[in-house]
Amino acid sequence: MKILPRRTFCGEFQIPGDKSITHRAVMFNAAARGKAEITGALLGEDCLSTAACMRALGAKVEVKGGTVLVQGTETFRDADLYCGNSGTTMRLLMGLAAGRGINARFTGDPSLSNRPMERVAAPLRLLGADIATENGKPPVQVRAARLAGTYVKIPVASAQVKSAVLLAGLGAEGETTVEEPIRSRDHTERMLAAMGADVRTDGNAVTVSPCTLRAQDVAVPADISSAAYFMALGALLGETLCKNVGVNPTRTGILQVFSQMNVQYSLENQRTVCGEPVADIRVKKSALKGVKLARGIVPSLIDELPLIAVLCAFAEGESVISGAEELRVKESDRIRTTAEMINGIGGDCTPLADGFAIRGRESLAGGNINSYKDHRIAMSGAVALAASKRGGEIADAECVDISFPGFYGMLSQG
Repeated sequence: MKILPRRTFCGEFQIPGDKSITHRAVMFNAAARGKAEITGALLGEDCLSTAACMRALGAKVEVKGGTVLVQGTETFRDADLYCGNSGTTMRLLMGLAAGRGINARFTGDPSLSNRPMERVAAPLRLLGADIATENGKPPVQVRAARLAGTYVKIPVASAQVKSAVLLAGLGAEGETTVEEPIRSRDHTERMLAAMGADVRTDGNAVTVSPCTLRAQDVAVPADISSAAYFMALGALLGETLCKNVGVNPTRTGILQVFSQMNVQYSLENQRTVCGEPVADIRVKKSALKGVKLARGIVPSLIDELPLIAVLCAFAEGESVISGAEELRVKESDRIRTTAEMINGIGGDCTPLADGFAIRGRESLAGGNINSYKDHRIAMSGAVALAASKRGGEIADAECVDISFPGFYGMLSQG
């Protein structure tokens, strides 16, 4: 995909639905009693993998345009579950399958097959789950076992790990509590509570009791992780307005970073939809300042860090991002691939063990980018190239369909 340089970038954008919420809306309703309609769903490859897995487990999931119709099932059947590239699908379903007492084998594409799964399997075993991995990675085998609620403390803040434990806890005997060092995104807690679960939060700890979920219609807000690319283009090149964006406080770390980087932005038309806060986000061209980010903020913007690194490459001064070693186990080693992407187009980014040191420049020359088939690297690279002097090309650019179908078409509109 060739990305041309832009002098300005302005426009109003309807961003696709939130990926995290779509995954959960499909998965939880497929495991619930009754029928549900999910509107505004993101129907990229990852969320379609979740839909396919829920069908394999016995639920009825029908996709009509941007709407998903789900007829849940309270009794799962044994199944082989292919999760494609979606770590969220595999990790959350490991917990749900363990809690339902079924036999399930999980596989994925070559990228997912190299991602760590013991971080989920180990805490699930504390509840009595019978789970085997292959050298810590997929394929994963979950065997039927009786679970007992317990207290689980996870060493790294992770919404995926936390969610897997909570979903297993729904089918365990007694209460299950999971505590993380820093609070991660809470879409699971919000949605389970809306579907009738007894969910209690105390600081960084969440407790659930066994229950049967009730199907719940969901209107999915736009994904702030996807909106971030167009917000960044506004900050670099002009003015953008992203409509109906979810601004859940566990997901808005990028707005805190915007404030620190001197980005001019505003939240308009703020409201609540299906328990999730929503707003329109306007961003204007700004004189960017370097920033220092540490571990405490990372869970609220983990997916946006490659993009934030791009903004830092255009900012005045040096930026340091630390406490983000989680980036090394994403679709690519995003510390390595982000640094390679920025340096390859004329920036100055030094990869660290747990993040980056970036020395900002007034402009970047442009050039060619290897996405390593990682959608976040491809989209962050597209923003960088659009703001560069001569633009460039992105290899394996189609990987963006995992989370943002139509990204390049929308990019051409600004």
